Amino acid sequence: MVTAALMAASGQTIEKVSQHLGVTEPISIAGPADADFVKTRKLEKFLVSAGLYENQDEAVLREEVLGRLDQIVKLWVKQISRNKGFSDQLVLEANAKIFTFGSYRLGCFYFGICQVHGPGADIDTLCIGPRHASREEDFFVELHTILADMQEVTELHPVTDAHVPVMKFKFNGISIDLLYARLALWVIPEDLDISQESILRNIDEQSVRSLNGCRVTDQILRLVPNIQHFRTTLRCLKYWAKRRGVYSNVTGFLGGVNWALLVARICQLYPNAVPSTLVSRFFRVYTQWRWPNPVMLCAIDEGTLGLPVWDPRKNPRDRMHLMPIITPAYPCMNSSYNVSLSTLRVMMEEFQRANEICETLETNKAEWNVLFEAYPFFEAYKNYLQIEINALDDDDFRKWKGWVESRLRQLTLKIEKHTYGMLQCHPYPCEVVDDSRKGRHCAFFMGLQRSQGVPQQEGQQFDIRATVDEFRHSVNMYMLWKPGMELHVSHVRRKSLPTYVFAGGVRPVRPLRSSAVISKSALRPTLSHSVSQLPKSDSGITDEDLEDISGGAERLKRKFQTPDDVVLGKRHHSSPSMNGRLNSGDESIAASHSPLVTSNKQLVMGGEEVLENIMKQGLEVYSAEEELEALNEVSTSVLRRDDSAEQLHSKFEQESDRGQSRLSVLTSGSCSFPNGVVDELEPTTAFGGPLAGAVGNTDSQRKPVIRLSLASTSSAVGALDVF
Repeated sequence: MVTAALMAASGQTIEKVSQHLGVTEPISIAGPADADFVKTRKLEKFLVSAGLYENQDEAVLREEVLGRLDQIVKLWVKQISRNKGFSDQLVLEANAKIFTFGSYRLGCFYFGICQVHGPGADIDTLCIGPRHASREEDFFVELHTILADMQEVTELHPVTDAHVPVMKFKFNGISIDLLYARLALWVIPEDLDISQESILRNIDEQSVRSLNGCRVTDQILRLVPNIQHFRTTLRCLKYWAKRRGVYSNVTGFLGGVNWALLVARICQLYPNAVPSTLVSRFFRVYTQWRWPNPVMLCAIDEGTLGLPVWDPRKNPRDRMHLMPIITPAYPCMNSSYNVSLSTLRVMMEEFQRANEICETLETNKAEWNVLFEAYPFFEAYKNYLQIEINALDDDDFRKWKGWVESRLRQLTLKIEKHTYGMLQCHPYPCEVVDDSRKGRHCAFFMGLQRSQGVPQQEGQQFDIRATVDEFRHSVNMYMLWKPGMELHVSHVRRKSLPTYVFAGGVRPVRPLRSSAVISKSALRPTLSHSVSQLPKSDSGITDEDLEDISGGAERLKRKFQTPDDVVLGKRHHSSPSMNGRLNSGDESIAASHSPLVTSNKQLVMGGEEVLENIMKQGLEVYSAEEELEALNEVSTSVLRRDDSAEQLHSKFEQESDRGQSRLSVLTSGSCSFPNGVVDELEPTTAFGGPLAGAVGNTDSQRKPVIRLSLASTSSAVGALDVF
């Protein structure tokens, strides 16, 4: 493992990059100092100790698996060519090729996932076949049959109805995600160049999306000034994102390609920096980035084939994207369309925390392990949604879990929409399993809190019965549903969380406070200690008690008159409602402030403020005039949305005041994004209002009224009392 730091330590010199990559000039072309090399060596030592580099035996095994897979698809295409009556000459020339992309191709593949536990990451692969090899019959039937008959292949699972159809399986224990692209060629040459635009001519949309992964990966590697520095930095940032719970495209955070694009842009802005500096600058820049201005590695290519590209000036739906990160290969798309208001808020808070730690690291007052402390998700909120998934066998469970997980983002969006953005939902991107239970099952959790700036009102409730019911209904429409596939949604207070969500199955002891006046910032993890390590006292008052005390004597009186546990009302048999949806028992939810909040103003900082703040931190640039020009280009863009985050927040309040049943500023029926993803946020016809008791409702209730009153009931989901 040769890096710039090791090269410097051995007396080798590093040639400065002078070429200009990216849509703007670099912010700084300054080279690394001796202290930067020292920090980089410490960073790499930490990454090695964390197990983020595979050993030589593992690398050889992966190469062998990919080589074997390439042989299999070549035999497969010859077999189907023969079955379709092609001549012996054409059968002999028939060919297919395997390409890799994603983390493996970028050179930062490693085992760890959530909290660095669990199976290794998948190798993203693409099979390119000729025009006579169809996806539906030949790839998902013939090739599937060949793989199913092989002893080396296990957990074979085709996902034919995905946005990008994929075949998932393990080959000699190595997880593989295999995509398929069908080109308009009779013979696939061995030296095929997929970077050419002409390769997209006369192929179907699914093949275009499948090819896009490889084309984007190759473009990223072409657009970074130093590939080795890029790989080390990306490995570091992906590990950080997983430790902090913000690595998951499917739940509304960022996935592998998103992080790669963000890191690549920082490499362009600081072309001569070493990984330790790039990590620090990553958080400094994106803490002050003016979302929703897009992150782009190069200018958007309009192309000549007429394929749709991301452009909010022409496509109104593109203006709805909150955190656009644009892919550099034609057709250019927004790779982060899944990001919601809630997940954007969480990521901005994490960027801010990391930036503060990096500033401390630069003064040698902290170590790298502080940056990578695991996020204490199950201690950060008072109220959670628990989504339990059950199935009878491994195959059914794998399919059912994949389907439910793909719908979780819709639940987050619907909660935001139906509460007019007043209730924020923080999805936990990792599944949790209770090893003591029999059968196949897992659970997902979401933290709930009132949005920043929403005033507290005595007795105010958020009614999300229709929201949860709508989510259940959409999940139960799974076409491959089988008996035993079950879904349970329930509310859980922090004090009632199951012990299997905690490390070692042991619930951490929450510290006590000596004062009834506690700031929210005191509950937030700091550089030197986490929430579970806050100082103790002998007061005997819990955090929940203190929050009720600070809220008023009346709430405190109500608290101690009734049990503190919040449970969802009595379940009843599901039955069709008047509007065709299912009526099912839900649970009432009580949510209060979480300490992790941020101001919308931080997300829309002006270009002048960005410049002033960055200049105050002493960036090394080659001239003040060039820095001014570079930062103006970096922090502003001609591709703007009509509404800033602050204007969106204002519209949330306006919509709430009018008591409307849908948020027009975020949704307009079912909207299709440029890459084909449909944001299914249909209006609810039998919606009782997100603020029961606060917003008038003239429509008759079509669902049983279940509201939280802190009375002792057996089980409930729906009204959310925020106190």
